[in-house]
Amino acid sequence: MRSSIEERAVSLARYIVENRATVRAAAKHFGVSKSTVHKDISDRLRRVNEPLYEEVKGVLDFNKSERHIRGGLATRRKYKGE
Repeated sequence: MRSSIEERAVSLARYIVENRATVRAAAKHFGVSKSTVHKDISDRLRRVNEPLYEEVKGVLDFNKSERHIRGGLATRRKYKGE
């Protein structure tokens, strides 16, 4: 059981890095919750694969810095009827 969870953490991380994906997109792709993605990335991955953790952290930090822009665009699309 333990190794499958660690494998999922690595798979999530690779998906996020390769696709520059958000936590929400990764959760949807793997069929897990956002909380699970955060737990896998922040705790489990750090213990299993530190260099991959650092890569993912960079992508997630970038996504976080753009979050306010994405939210504004989503609101604009919602009210324009797109």
